[in-house]
Amino acid sequence: MYRRQILTAMAGATALGVLPARAGVRPRSLVIDPTIPSPPGSPDVPDPELVPVAQADRIWNCVTTTPDGQVFVSFPSCDRPGLQVARLLPGNVLQPFPDTRWNALRGPSWTPADGFFLVNAIRIGPDGNLWVIDAGAPGIGLPAVSGAARLFVFDPKSGALIRTFDLAAGLRPDSYIDDIRFNGPILYATDAGAPGLLVVNIVSGLVRRVLDGHRLLTDHKPMLADGRLLRNDAGKPLRVHADQLEVTPDGRYLYVQPCSGSLARIETALLDNEATSAITLSLGLIPWLDTGTTGGTAIDANGVLYMSDVNHRRILRITPDRHVSVFIADPRLIWSDAMWIDHDHRLWIPATQQNRTHGFQGGTQSVIYPVWLYVAKIDAGPAPLDHA
Repeated sequence: MYRRQILTAMAGATALGVLPARAGVRPRSLVIDPTIPSPPGSPDVPDPELVPVAQADRIWNCVTTTPDGQVFVSFPSCDRPGLQVARLLPGNVLQPFPDTRWNALRGPSWTPADGFFLVNAIRIGPDGNLWVIDAGAPGIGLPAVSGAARLFVFDPKSGALIRTFDLAAGLRPDSYIDDIRFNGPILYATDAGAPGLLVVNIVSGLVRRVLDGHRLLTDHKPMLADGRLLRNDAGKPLRVHADQLEVTPDGRYLYVQPCSGSLARIETALLDNEATSAITLSLGLIPWLDTGTTGGTAIDANGVLYMSDVNHRRILRITPDRHVSVFIADPRLIWSDAMWIDHDHRLWIPATQQNRTHGFQGGTQSVIYPVWLYVAKIDAGPAPLDHA
């Protein structure tokens, strides 16, 4: 009887993230492979391979493209309110998407019927449609707004709304839905406000919350950018929980981490099976690589991860066997955020300057406009599992 009580207590503690993912398991140290030549750029010297393609007078944090060349960007409203989703046209023209009504400034009387509340990410899915992630809260660490956290699916050409996923079943009072990745009929979403993952069945619409409060999804390391500790508007150390995520091209693993690192990995079969117990899930999420503060990631068809290192203004290249090299370094890469790989083997990099906004440096803002969008050539295309 005593043993049964202990096991029950362990299961409950694990579900709350109290227990470690697996005793004695530590992430591999992040060491730059000395056998791989360094790129010509550095945090002080521009790299000619980093090509500017667009600029804006507000902070964007995400870019995505369609196979026929349409470009979409999103704005997290971290510097000031305004446009949230736009089609990027030649000449730096931003066309509100799907229209101006959806992007109207929200007020205290906002209702879910009014359109976007606060968009944090966008993504062209494997279905070819534009998926818009509404965080559902006015900011990280602030209370979630009833009915706001949703996934919207739009036709990228016409702007017609195809489907809406209400994420209410997977939320906590302080949830902030950050980003998504696809894996067949399943998608995964990170919660940066209340550490956890959402598993969404695209067919049925069922939303499940898993790994709630898990320590490997919890931001417990100092967040650093350009050598400075990041602080929220109240002056306290900034905490951004489950944030970056990527699915391996074979669909077998999900990589996930809080914004401060470290990177963890779990078998997707555990996440996808509704019968998997909380303790099995907790033990299945294991430390993988001791990464630092990250703005965004992308994964190519060979399973190579591209990860921004915002403390050193560079993009790291991480192979499936955890060999790490510097892909590109450049003084213009100020908080590189959600990256994108297109079919022309280009890595799109929004350099956002988010670390210069009031919510990242204790209430003061020092963004130097414009913010820029760059591309750099890589040696592979996107993982087909997650791209049209």
